[in-house]
Amino acid sequence: MKLSCFLAIAFILFSVGGHAQITPQPSSSQTITQGFGLGTITLTYSRPNVKGRQIFGYVEPYDKVWRTGANSATVITFSDDVTIEGNKVAAGEYGLFTIPGENLWTIILSKKAKQWGAYSYNQGDDYLRFSVKPVKLPRPVETFTLAFENIYPTSGELHLLWEKTLLAIHMTCDIDAKVMARIDSAMKTDKKPYYDAVIYYWNNNKDMNQALAWANEMEKIPGMPPMVAKLWKARVLLKKGDKSAAAATAQEGVKAATEAKSDEYVRLNTEVIAEAGK
Repeated sequence: MKLSCFLAIAFILFSVGGHAQITPQPSSSQTITQGFGLGTITLTYSRPNVKGRQIFGYVEPYDKVWRTGANSATVITFSDDVTIEGNKVAAGEYGLFTIPGENLWTIILSKKAKQWGAYSYNQGDDYLRFSVKPVKLPRPVETFTLAFENIYPTSGELHLLWEKTLLAIHMTCDIDAKVMARIDSAMKTDKKPYYDAVIYYWNNNKDMNQALAWANEMEKIPGMPPMVAKLWKARVLLKKGDKSAAAATAQEGVKAATEAKSDEYVRLNTEVIAEAGK
């Protein structure tokens, strides 16, 4: 039986690798890349369809390792270190396997990234295992889907959706120390990144006195649109608690945006004025 299975797999591999593709794959392939933190996460997988079948608990049995897709096992690549469901994961390429369960799924990152299906899966190659509870969807998803959702600079989710099952895998990354070091280093050069530094300090509640000093320098940059410089200076002043100065600066931003016929920056500066008036 095992020999027959092996020969069947060998024939499939020969057919795929030895001949040009002349018909569409029953399970289409997809590669998606998501910017995350200072790096990227890339997924390569194949997407089977339900086609009227019962999937989990039947086509894909409970408590058995699944390739998390079709054809070759799914591959996930992290350009930088990340944390997944509280577990630190080093940058690198991994095979993404799962063990479906009725009430709990096991997610597996394998050090052996590229393999056909889960036929040669070996638990000894595991880099990480953790559990995630599935959520039942109100409507079925026909085509197996992996998607990045709720993506922020340092957090996000990888969603697995098929049939009426959703898994949400939470990810985070710690980039603050790297970003702060890069800002400090760049500020010692001739091309000081005032704009980027002000935005990062404002978004991450850093030293607003330093952010204001940089905002003042940003206004002097040749070619910097006044409506942009005024907006960020006003936002910093507002976060510092100086509402009157924030409103006055944003008024200047509205005037500059009006002259430039930029409805967007009229709106953004007006929002600061409204917030300052509360």
